[in-house]
Amino acid sequence: MKRLSSKIFVGYFLVIFLLTGLILYFTYRNVSNQHVITITDNLNKINTILEAKIIYFIENGQISELDNYVKKTGKEIDIRLTIVDSTGRVLADSEGDPSKMENHRSRPELEPIFKGEKVGKSERFSRTVHKEMLYVAHALLGSNGQFLGAIRTSIFRNQAKDLINQLILQILQIASIVVLVTLIGALIFVRSLTKPINQISEASRKVAAGNFDIKVNIGGGDEIYELATNFNNMTAQIKTLFAEVTKQKEELNTIIKAIQDGLVALDITGRVLVANAGFCKIISSNEILDKNINEITQNQDILNLFNQTLNEKSSTINEISNDKKFYLCSANFIEAKKEVVLLFHDITEIKKLEQLKKDFVANVSHELRTPLTAIKGFIETLEDEIDEQYHHYIDIIKRNTNRLISIVQDLLMLSELEEPNTKLIKSQIDGRIIIDNVLKIFEPKLKDKGLNIAVQYQDNFPKINVDVFRMEQVFINLIDNAIKYSDGGTILISCSYDKHYAYFAVKDNGMGISKEDTERIFERFYIADKSRSKKSGGTGLGLSIVKHIILLHNGEISVESEKGKGTTFKFKIPLS
Repeated sequence: MKRLSSKIFVGYFLVIFLLTGLILYFTYRNVSNQHVITITDNLNKINTILEAKIIYFIENGQISELDNYVKKTGKEIDIRLTIVDSTGRVLADSEGDPSKMENHRSRPELEPIFKGEKVGKSERFSRTVHKEMLYVAHALLGSNGQFLGAIRTSIFRNQAKDLINQLILQILQIASIVVLVTLIGALIFVRSLTKPINQISEASRKVAAGNFDIKVNIGGGDEIYELATNFNNMTAQIKTLFAEVTKQKEELNTIIKAIQDGLVALDITGRVLVANAGFCKIISSNEILDKNINEITQNQDILNLFNQTLNEKSSTINEISNDKKFYLCSANFIEAKKEVVLLFHDITEIKKLEQLKKDFVANVSHELRTPLTAIKGFIETLEDEIDEQYHHYIDIIKRNTNRLISIVQDLLMLSELEEPNTKLIKSQIDGRIIIDNVLKIFEPKLKDKGLNIAVQYQDNFPKINVDVFRMEQVFINLIDNAIKYSDGGTILISCSYDKHYAYFAVKDNGMGISKEDTERIFERFYIADKSRSKKSGGTGLGLSIVKHIILLHNGEISVESEKGKGTTFKFKIPLS
C-alpha cells in the first residue's frame, strides 16, 4: 500500500515541476519577445543616426563613397547595412557587392517603406548571406522631402538566440536550485506531517489486534495533537466498554449454562448462534454451533415453531414432544438482531400428572355413571310411592342426582376430547343448518324466559369443514349460557367470513362477566355466577368443552364482556 508521505511528496513534486515549467516557458517567450523589440529599437536608432550622412552621399551622387562608408561602418558596429534607391536597386551593402545583388523592392521589410511608411521590419532567411536575419528598414527623405530610398540594418538571428539562450540557462540554473531547495523543504514538511499520522496508524492497528493499552504521544497543540488526544480517549473508552461487554458476555454464558431448560438462538437462516447444554441434551448432539436447525434435528414440531415465529415475527408458545418427552417451548423473534430464540421447558412430569388426573377422572366418571343411573331410577320409583310430604326431599335428591349425572357426562366428554388420538368426523356443511337445528332445541326455553334470537349472515356465507356433532355442542353450550344468564332482550348470533376463516359470535344482553372472571372462564369447573349456576344446574364444564372442540378444529375462541352490559363469545374456524 502506497504510503501517505509518498503521495504528498509526489504531489508536491508534480506541482513544483509544473509551475517551474510554466515559469520557464513564459519567461523564455517574454524575454525573447522583449529582446527582439530591444534589438529592433536599437537598429532603428542606428538607422536614424546614419540617415543624414547617407542622404548626403545620395544627393551628391557619391555612390562609390557611399558603398565604402557603409562597408566601413558596418564592420565597425558589427551590423549589416544595406542602402537601396527609390526603385529598390541596391546602392551599397556592407556584406556584398551591390552590383551583383537583385532588386530589393519586394523584400518584406522594404515593402512598407515603398508604400509610404517610415519604418519596416522582418525576420527571415537571407539568400545573400544564407542565415536567419532580423531586418529593420528606415525611409530616406531628401532635403526637399523627396523619397530617395531606404537604409536597412540587420543582425544575425543566431546572435539574439545565443544571448537569449544564455539568459534562459542562467534562469534554469536558478530555478533548479529553487526547486531543489523547495523539494527538500517539502520532504521535511511531509515527514513532519506524516510521522504523527503514522504513529496513530500503527497504534490503530494494535488496537484492532486487541491491544487497548497503546498510547500515542504527540507534542504540539495543532489538529494532529488533538486527533492523538481523542484517539487515546477513544481507546480508553473502548477498553472500558470491551471489558464491560466481555464481563456481560461471561455472565450471560454463565446464566445460559446454568439454565436447566433448553435454550437456542438462531439467525433468520436457521444457523445456530448460541445453545446451552439443555438444548444439546434435547436433540442428543453437542456439535451444533454454526449448523443449520435442519441439520441437527428432524423434529417437525421444532422446525414448524421456528418457521412460524420467523414468518409472523412475533412470540409463540407451543407444546412439543421429542423422544417421548414433552416440552413447553417459548419462541421469540428479536427484531433488533433478526434472530429467533427458543426456550424449552421440560413438562414431561406435568403431562404425566395430567394424564393420571385425566385417567382418574375418566375412571371415576365411568364408575359413578352406573350407580347414579341406578339412584335416578329408584328416585323416579319412589316419587310414585311415598307420601306427598316427602316429595320435597325427593325433588332435591333428584335435582342433585341429575346434576351429578350431567357432570359425569361432561367429564367423560372432556376426557374423550383430550385424548391425543381423538379424531373429528369432518364434513362440508352449511353453518346455517347447524344453527337452525340447535335453535329448535331452545324454543321452549326462549319462550319461557321471553327472549328472542336473531341470526345475521354475511352474504354468500360459505360451507364449513367441521365435525357436525361437535360443532352443535359448541352452539348448544354458548346459546344455553346466553339464555341462562339473560333475563330479557335479544340474543344475537352473527356469522361472517374472509378467505381463510369463518367467524361466529354469540352476544347476549345479560349480567355480563367481570374482567377477573373472563380470564378464567374457560377453566373446567370455573363458574362466574355460582348462585345462578346452582339454580340452573350448571356443571362449570361447558365452556371447557367448547374451547377443546374449537381447538380440535384449529380455531380460536375469545370472550368480551363488561359487568352489567352483556357478554359476547367469538370464535373462528378455518375454512379449509
